[in-house]
Amino acid sequence: MTDRAKKPIGRALPRLAGLALVLLFACVPPARTEAVGRLVLTVVDKDSGKPIPCRMHLLRGNGTPVNPRRVPFHHDHFVFDGTIDLKLPKGQYSFELERGPEYVTRSGHFTINDFADDVKTVALARFVDMSADGWWSGELCVGRPAKDVPLLMRAEDLHILPILTWSNAEMPAGVAAAGGEAEVVRFDENRYYSLSAGRWIWPGGELLCFHSHGAPAMGKPDEEYPAPIAALLSDGSPSDRRWIDLSKPYWWDLPLLVAHGKVYSIGIAHDRILREDVLPEEPSARPKERALYPPPFGVPRYTQDVYFRLLECGFRIPPSAASGSGFGPNPVGYNRMYVFVDGEFNYDTWWEGFRAGRATITNGPLLRPSVDGYPPGHVFEISKADPVEFEIGLTLSTRQPISYLEIIKNGEVIHSIRFDEYAKSGRLPTVPFDDSGWFLVRAVTDLPKTYRFAMTAPYYVVADGKPRVNPEAVRFFIDWLYERARHLAALPDTPDRKALIDYHRQARDFWKSLEEESRR
Repeated sequence: MTDRAKKPIGRALPRLAGLALVLLFACVPPARTEAVGRLVLTVVDKDSGKPIPCRMHLLRGNGTPVNPRRVPFHHDHFVFDGTIDLKLPKGQYSFELERGPEYVTRSGHFTINDFADDVKTVALARFVDMSADGWWSGELCVGRPAKDVPLLMRAEDLHILPILTWSNAEMPAGVAAAGGEAEVVRFDENRYYSLSAGRWIWPGGELLCFHSHGAPAMGKPDEEYPAPIAALLSDGSPSDRRWIDLSKPYWWDLPLLVAHGKVYSIGIAHDRILREDVLPEEPSARPKERALYPPPFGVPRYTQDVYFRLLECGFRIPPSAASGSGFGPNPVGYNRMYVFVDGEFNYDTWWEGFRAGRATITNGPLLRPSVDGYPPGHVFEISKADPVEFEIGLTLSTRQPISYLEIIKNGEVIHSIRFDEYAKSGRLPTVPFDDSGWFLVRAVTDLPKTYRFAMTAPYYVVADGKPRVNPEAVRFFIDWLYERARHLAALPDTPDRKALIDYHRQARDFWKSLEEESRR
């Protein structure tokens, strides 16, 4: 890392932006014959005064979403490039205008009368510019038409977006399959999307594949063969380019894939976490203990706890974020990542920063952490004979009230700080270490219907050259692997099953060896 990266990348200065402003459109009917009102709406950046793309949630008085049909519409919202000409029936309307999480939300209501003809301008205020501090936005799972992607990215202020163009499951309407070499498209100077990503679903899980040579030979989503692990181990894509994301950590084949080194990131802010709701885990997931993880937020908490157990085994796998827009109702970029890039930003340097774990994930609050001037992913070398205390510098920006901040060390919450207490001092408690381990910061809002949060990727601490490996966490995944093996044993005895069982035996040997090492 260069000297520039060693300088503090954020100060502990909390900032809280306001939420909604109410806007009333008074529509006076001119002398016309058609019983439809017209509203020409322009959205501008408050500072520059220039029109900006944005997303709009526009509902009639009965709660029905309005679909203008001339712009990209999805589920309950649409995006437009600064100005839109709306022709609306008489009635009451409510709206929300957003442009990603770095702008203040504008919300309100208006009335359309017969023969209305009105022109309105609304300003959206940016309250933080993450990229100005080296934090660049992106997400990993979108199935929307490629022709709409540039506008979608600009409307959500996203900089990196791989589009899923192949899958062994049903693709959203309008998303055409693509194959061959990876294609990366650059526009607006610093926005990039690629057309080389795909999704592979099977009874053992779901993988998101990036920078590959095209779609591999896949079975149906309910078929075990061909086994993804076999395809991944024989993949000829350049090792410095290919990327495999396990879309959630609760998939059955997590221990198998991790043992074979085929998980490069794991979805923590994933597509079961929606803008207005949290969905239960998929039926094919390894079941959670309902008493420990009750609804409505059991799924995201289970997700994080499994990930923390993986970190406890000594793995340094960064968390990822994905909205699933197109496959589900989320807007593009609702769940997103910010990756810190030291120096020139482009498509490749973003993935390099992600590989190094210099990331945060969010669907609301925006975190810019710094510990001794380093972003997340950094490994601190210490001596057991010389304990240290780490001070976390944190710049926090949000448009939703935050309930509390948590410091998580080795899988346990060691500090839970009410936001109002943090706002008074602008400082977090120090994190003591006299042995190997890891730590991260999590911010959680207090919304009743959905889980809105932000989390840093981990920082790592290595004492006397030996990373932390918790034998109880290793045993957790060994038991998990055995459960999955019992499922496979019930399959018909074929060469495919034999090959898959062999991969599981290799994984079993790996985990048992790790357990033995951890107990020394």
